[in-house]
Amino acid sequence: MTRRIAWTLLILTSVLLVLAVVPLAVLMTARERVAYRDSQRAATRVIAAAAEEHLSDRKPPTVMRQELAAAARAGDCAAVYDASARLVASTPCTAARGEEAEELVERVLAGHEPEPPENEGRLLTAEPAGEVRQPSGAVVLSRSATPLNTRVATIWGWSAAIGAAGLAASVLLSVRLARWVSRPLSTLDAAARRLGEGALDERTDVAGGPPEVRRLAATFNTMAARTEALVHGHRAVIADVSHQLRTPLAALRLRLDVLAAGAEGDTAEELAAAQEEIARLSRLVDGLLAVARAEQATPRPTAARIDEVVAERVAAWSPVAEERGVRLTASEGPALTAALGAGHLEQILDNLIANAVEAVPEGGSVTLDHQAAGASARVRVRDDGPGMSAGAKAVAFRRFGNPEARGTGLGLAIVHRLVTANGGTARLEDTPGGGLTVVLDLPLWPEHAPGRSVTFLKGGRERTAGSGK
Repeated sequence: MTRRIAWTLLILTSVLLVLAVVPLAVLMTARERVAYRDSQRAATRVIAAAAEEHLSDRKPPTVMRQELAAAARAGDCAAVYDASARLVASTPCTAARGEEAEELVERVLAGHEPEPPENEGRLLTAEPAGEVRQPSGAVVLSRSATPLNTRVATIWGWSAAIGAAGLAASVLLSVRLARWVSRPLSTLDAAARRLGEGALDERTDVAGGPPEVRRLAATFNTMAARTEALVHGHRAVIADVSHQLRTPLAALRLRLDVLAAGAEGDTAEELAAAQEEIARLSRLVDGLLAVARAEQATPRPTAARIDEVVAERVAAWSPVAEERGVRLTASEGPALTAALGAGHLEQILDNLIANAVEAVPEGGSVTLDHQAAGASARVRVRDDGPGMSAGAKAVAFRRFGNPEARGTGLGLAIVHRLVTANGGTARLEDTPGGGLTVVLDLPLWPEHAPGRSVTFLKGGRERTAGSGK
């Protein structure tokens, strides 16, 4: 936008300068040429008046010679001819004599207005001595065109300088104007992009730019504030309700445990079923609380070593998998570093492993692997369980969207929220031979220069890995 505004104003100013400066310079040049010609013709007439007194009145040539001497001192060349086109007197220089001068004399003696030519940088003029129709002679004066050319060059030089100064001023003004208009718009665009990425507290500056842009910035801030209030209010309601439900559910579960301790027969079975429902409600409430916390997260990227986190989570979940008769393994992969929020990779893998272990029947397997995929790190969690139908996969990342879910239906929603909040993507695929594969594309951490240390988050703790020194 800055370039478009600057180029538009620059082209407009250039056109205006050309239309204004060039005609003015042409006009001033023409006036200088006319003035120079008039001055030369006036000097020629002075000599012609003195020559007339000598040629027609038969007076001594003293005055004529004085005028010729004055012309010579001024740097002009002059020659006086009689009515027969014979040379009577002249200045020492011969520029006023020759073929062109003789042609001018013949035209003047014939009563015509001669066209003064320019010969080798000198201008020639001819004037009759006496009456125009019956002159008693003619005077030719040759004057150097250097002063005229100098004046013309000065006129065009000043015109070019004025045009360049105007153009430079136009460039400065257009750039400043373009920045004055575009800078607040760029700031507003960046603020809108950050707001769309989840930074709900983002606001833009309303102090700079045109009034329309300032009003737009103020409107944006109002909209952002209302959006932040609505989203935080929604999240707070879910979190508060989930938190408040945990206490009565815990109390109810304790009462059922007490009753089940002394119950027998059908009563014991009913109480056991009630305990299972209470446990399911507790998991549901915990899932809602986790979703609310995930939605409130606006992650600040940190470096997370994928191979190390995968190995840790597999080791942590191996006892649970063995208890269910499921084989949990991790394939070897490159040492990749992802840019994720603190603890997000651990939470993502915990949800995926928990879902897979629960879905896979006894004797099944769950495998984790990772590899580089362009500018992303690809992590896959594969199982050989029953898999999911196409309709279930289409809504699996929504809260309570999967009707086939065995658990709360919130695990994949939490995974999707954490992955997308960090700039990654998540999708579901069928495992060859049967089962479900969750594919995560996570942003890679920028490469670091050799010898510099990088802080990796590992199990909630920080450690520093350097160049191996």
